[in-house]
Amino acid sequence: MAFAYYTKTAGGDMVSIEQRWSRSDTIDVAYVRRSTDFGKTWSQPVERATGEKVPEGMLRRHPRAGFADPHTGRYLEFWNEGVLPSDDPLEGMRRWNIFYRTGGRIHQVVESGSEFSSQHPLPGVYTGKNCVMIGDTASVPLALRGGKILLPVEISPLTSDGRLYNPTGGYTYTDAAVAIGSWKDNRLEWHLSQRIQGDPKRSTRGMDEPTVAVLADRRILIVMRGSNDKNPALPGYRWASYSSDGGHAWTAPQPWTYTNNEAFYSPSSCSQLLPHSNGKLYWLGNISRENPRGNRPRYPFYIGEVDQESGLLIRDRVRLVDDRQPGESELLTLSNFYAREDRQTGGIALHLTRLLALPTGWAGDALLYRIGL
Repeated sequence: MAFAYYTKTAGGDMVSIEQRWSRSDTIDVAYVRRSTDFGKTWSQPVERATGEKVPEGMLRRHPRAGFADPHTGRYLEFWNEGVLPSDDPLEGMRRWNIFYRTGGRIHQVVESGSEFSSQHPLPGVYTGKNCVMIGDTASVPLALRGGKILLPVEISPLTSDGRLYNPTGGYTYTDAAVAIGSWKDNRLEWHLSQRIQGDPKRSTRGMDEPTVAVLADRRILIVMRGSNDKNPALPGYRWASYSSDGGHAWTAPQPWTYTNNEAFYSPSSCSQLLPHSNGKLYWLGNISRENPRGNRPRYPFYIGEVDQESGLLIRDRVRLVDDRQPGESELLTLSNFYAREDRQTGGIALHLTRLLALPTGWAGDALLYRIGL
């Protein structure tokens, strides 16, 4: 998988981060390249270690986002980091924390206040018991008009006796939230929003992999991944919540629908809201022809326009980007992507790997789709 980010608020300076995987939820190694001509040419790759053996286990670092802050011009790079005692990806649900680099310095996302630390970084988060993380590369930071930054995150909740809360027995269970960052000197001070908690009777893995955007009336829309894992009789939906106070408080999540209030099926996969300089707001993700089963099928892949008054998807402005082709595996995955506005063409550049299940294992090439508007 590979993703490219602009490193300045204008022009063609970019960084590419290529990731090599050999199993789910583990990045074996990453390679960094740089460009000064909008990605036409790239520097030679520089290897970046994503795993390091330490006395406590395996230290894993998973790149998640690159972001050029329009207010300060600073470039920020975000990643998940944690020590996994036996290098089991599920151990991350107790170990992940979020780090970012700006100006050559590395910081952890930690709530402002003396009671918080690297081991207790946010309200209700205790390293070793539960985690906070950026769910996927489509959970893109958002700059607000006043200069604050919203970072969409997810948190593995705890029971009253300090154990991981997983009421359905699914693969994982999470709440969604945003970390609200305000600049002070050369670093960000963070405040965690109210958590957005799903109903396990309607989404069996909670609220996952949030993506955020600002609507016409300055409300903030958050769209989240749900799941019917462990209970495929439930409808598989996207879920949406709204904030009227800059991302601090959120409405109870409801199924995200078309503007005519008609619900649509969507598998448990990431999606992305993408504001464009043409004034429109786009959404990219999977829409299913019939009720999905948990994560599957992760095709077809669509782009659609969001109505900025209601925050709902406009059905007649949804277009197919890619789909399973004849003879391809039913386990084809069109997900785990990142989309950005192409500064040269005004279209959308979509970084997406067509991940295929082959007899020898998973395989796929990192592709760049160019979508005209």
